[in-house]
Amino acid sequence: MLDAIKNLFGMDKTDYAALVNEGAVILDVRSKSEYAGGHIKNSINIPVNELQNNLSKLKNKDKTIITCCASGMRSASAKNILQNNGYKKVHNGGGWSSLNSKL
Repeated sequence: MLDAIKNLFGMDKTDYAALVNEGAVILDVRSKSEYAGGHIKNSINIPVNELQNNLSKLKNKDKTIITCCASGMRSASAKNILQNNGYKKVHNGGGWSSLNSKL
């Protein structure tokens, strides 16, 4: 159960740098203004409340996607939205600044 909670909130032992080196997409689900205030280089910004209507921007459902936000809550929601829509390799990277330090 603890592992499930850690995975939900992005506290697992995933090697995010390796995933990015292998072509993973970083999806920042914060608001546009939060994203403008700082973000991970080459990340894509689709606010979580707009994600369902913008799935076409993430065409390849087999590509690895790492979600991030400010703390890990919205990125957990985004992970669930993606998985419920058939995306197979989705990781919750948690807070963007913490994720950035792991890359």
